[in-house]
Formats: sequence, C-alpha cells, structure tokens
Amino acid sequence: MPFFIALVVDGILAGSIYALIALAFVVVYKAARIINFALGECVMLGALLVAFGLHGLGLGLAGALALAAAGMAALALLFSRLVLRRLFGAPLISLIMVTLGLGALIRGGGTIMLGGVSREIVLPIDRAPIDAGGLQIGTDRLVAAIIAAVCVALVAWFHHRSRTGVALRAIAEDRAAAMASGIDVQRYVTLTWVAMGVICVAAGTLWTFVSGGGFSVALVGLKVFPIVIIGGLDSIPGTIVGAMLVGVLESLAAGYLDPGFGTVASWLVLILVLMLRPYGLFGTPRVERV
Repeated sequence: MPFFIALVVDGILAGSIYALIALAFVVVYKAARIINFALGECVMLGALLVAFGLHGLGLGLAGALALAAAGMAALALLFSRLVLRRLFGAPLISLIMVTLGLGALIRGGGTIMLGGVSREIVLPIDRAPIDAGGLQIGTDRLVAAIIAAVCVALVAWFHHRSRTGVALRAIAEDRAAAMASGIDVQRYVTLTWVAMGVICVAAGTLWTFVSGGGFSVALVGLKVFPIVIIGGLDSIPGTIVGAMLVGVLESLAAGYLDPGFGTVASWLVLILVLMLRPYGLFGTPRVERV
C-alpha cells in the first residue's frame, strides 16, 4: 500500500504540470478550433529562452522569465497575424499543416540559435525530500506542482470570470453570433495564441526544472494529446481531470509493469474513451442540424 500511495502522489504531481501544458492547447482550440501540433516545440522554446536569459545574458530568474514571455508572446502574435489570419476559413488540414511547419521551424531555429546555450534551469527551491508520514515527496516536484496548479487556477479564473474570458467563451459557443454581436473575433483569437505562448514559458520552465531540459522537451507535446482528448478538447475542467488521470496512470504503469509502458497506457485509455465517449469525458458533443 505505501508503494501504491507513493505512485499515486507522484502521478498527481506530474499531472499538475501536464494540466498546465494541456491548457496551452485548450485555450487556443476553444477560440480558434485549431489543433496546435507545435505545442511541444513551443514549450521547448519557452524553456530555452528562459535558459538563454539565465546563462546567455546573465539575467536573474525574473528577468529571464520576462524575456521568454515577451519572446513567446511576440512569436505567437506574428504567427497569428501573418499566417493564421490569411488562413481564416481554410480547410482544417491546411491549419494542421501550418502548425506542423511552425513546429519544424522552431526545432530548426532553436538548434541553430540556441543550440550552444546551457539548458539547465535552477529555481530557488530546495530539492531535499519531505517526509510525510513515511512517504518521501521531492520538494522540487511538490513546489513545481503547486506553482503549476496556481497557474491553472489563474487561467481557469480568467477564462470564466474576466470580460475577455466571456468574449472567448462566446466565440467558442458560436463564432458567427459573436461576430454579429460586435466581438472582434480575430483580435481575441490572437490573444489566445499570446496566452498560449506565456503558458508555455511557465510550463517549460517547470518541466525543465523537474525532468531536465533540452530539445527533448518537445516530446512532451505527445503526452498532451491523450490528455485533452480524454478530458474533452474544449473543456478546461476535463483537461485537468484528464491530466491527473494520465499522470497517475503513467506512474502506476511504470511502477508495477514497466517504465516504458506508462506512455503506452495513456494511449490505450485514449482508445477506450474514444470508443465509449468520442467527445471525451467532459467534451461538448457537436450536434449537426439538417
């Protein structure tokens, strides 16, 4: 039983960071209905920019985070304004190919421009484990999970309580009706891409601190797709539940079966959920009127 509890706790801590990364996907999909296949590369670039600020420019942590957030926001703004705006109303496959191209561009550009920068990100957090009733919990993982949970809560609050969030939910509900009511859809869609860039900086920093950095961070994007599909592509609560489920499932599979089976297990659950609930656990079924 102690081993089981330790695996569950470890999975919940990992799920908190998964949830933050997955939110960067959901906020864009809810407003723009675009599947961002470059999410892993965006998380990677956010972490690399923080590392560049720390080691390349000698900035402090706050300065490096601000630099990375500004850089990712600028990249997202340019991508939305110069590329996506011209593809408004284009077929879904065109939008998918564009995000795949963005991912390839980030990987290539990051290798050329930031390949020689140290990828290590050190946060002012003690790594000594905490003894909680005989259960050893890494302080770094616990604090990173708490920070991720706070970020998730802030994004959820912003989306559900702020004036901008109301506009984004209106766009997600009915884009044509939102445009008819005077909402500048393109402006708010651009804002979601900027928000995605900033979230990627926070998520990439936490992921690098806990699990290590480098260009392999881009692979974390593959973990996001089972999460958002299991929870529901357009559901923020579903994303949180899906992230916790996948985190715990990976931890249990790695602990009891094989370390390499964790990722496979999440995809198997994804297939099962798609068979039973094609729109995810909390997704909104799409009703077509004829």
